[in-house]
Amino acid sequence: MIMILGDELETLQDEQKIMYSTEGMKACPVDTTSRIIGKKYTVLLIRNMLSNHTRFNQFLDSIEGMNQKILSARLKEMEKNGLITRKVYAEMPLRVEYFLTKKGRATKPILDHMAAFSLQYCSKDIFENGKPRTLQDVVH
Repeated sequence: MIMILGDELETLQDEQKIMYSTEGMKACPVDTTSRIIGKKYTVLLIRNMLSNHTRFNQFLDSIEGMNQKILSARLKEMEKNGLITRKVYAEMPLRVEYFLTKKGRATKPILDHMAAFSLQYCSKDIFENGKPRTLQDVVH
């Protein structure tokens, strides 16, 4: 955890301070969230579930570089962390769908802020004309 002490803390403007009282805390809340959603592909899976993708092959087809082994591991981790639920349908062939839980849906503002950051500060990597945009500019 980064701690800012003494004169260094006073030089920060109020809106730039990200200090939490550590009293009663066992872990940094930012680190805890990062451990839950920070593994490769997890936020992309959440993004896709927010766009109504629910099936294993939909995830494989829509996320570049994802393979079956990694996808299976991420889905199990996400279920263990309470981000998703798994629904198995008694059909032949067997059908399995994944859905975000309330906890999983609560990550949407995090993804929105990540997207807004990239649209503003990484626009040359995102857009052909390289011009920054707001989230409202690109949401349909």
